[in-house]
Amino acid sequence: MVSCVYVNPKTEDFWVIDYRIFDPDRDGKTKLDHVEEMLRSVEHRRVPFQKVLMDSWYATKDLMLLIDRMGEEEGKTFYCPLKTNRQVDDSGGEKPYRRIDALDWSEEELERGKLVKIKGFPKNYKVKLFRVAVSSHRTEWIVTNDLSRDSTHEAREVRGVRWKIEEFHREAKQLTGLEGCQCRSGRIQRNHISCALLVWSRLKDLAYQSGQTIYRIKHGLLQDYLIQQLKSPTVQMVLA
Repeated sequence: MVSCVYVNPKTEDFWVIDYRIFDPDRDGKTKLDHVEEMLRSVEHRRVPFQKVLMDSWYATKDLMLLIDRMGEEEGKTFYCPLKTNRQVDDSGGEKPYRRIDALDWSEEELERGKLVKIKGFPKNYKVKLFRVAVSSHRTEWIVTNDLSRDSTHEAREVRGVRWKIEEFHREAKQLTGLEGCQCRSGRIQRNHISCALLVWSRLKDLAYQSGQTIYRIKHGLLQDYLIQQLKSPTVQMVLA
């Protein structure tokens, strides 16, 4: 399942506004095709947004340029990590392309980022690159088309929003039985996924309204049911 999650960075609330089922044997579409369809659908529905965050697997030229074109009038921007073997140029064409993890960084560039050209992109197309230390053993190379950004700290904060989609997948799997369908028919599997996401959406809405976690809402339903059954069992036990 390829999902599109809408996040309010101020309240940290989030919703699933679109999803696609990855099934190339049936429709011949790649995951990148599905992401492009969802982006165009969001634009067509005029859903207001400012930033698009994605995993490094989706950080392709076509998708990044598509987002850039979408933002020509409204300022849409992308933030996405690049894999360490991606070839970039930070010399303005004076030196050959290098792996992104082989670049030299001054103290100022570590704090403010640097302009680079990614190999394969249009000649004059530049992006802002930030070196973000995620942990003592891990570094992410994050690029954005918002050239006015000059703070690695801001890039790190935006990166954190991206993990909301992981939170969604964890909740949906743990609370709705999303992965529990034993049916073999593709149609029934799709119906099961759709129903699971509807359940997640309703539980999430109740959680936001009540100020509780989605886990507390789900476990509260089970607790209420158990209490009701103990008081008045639907199935009566008969002892002979």
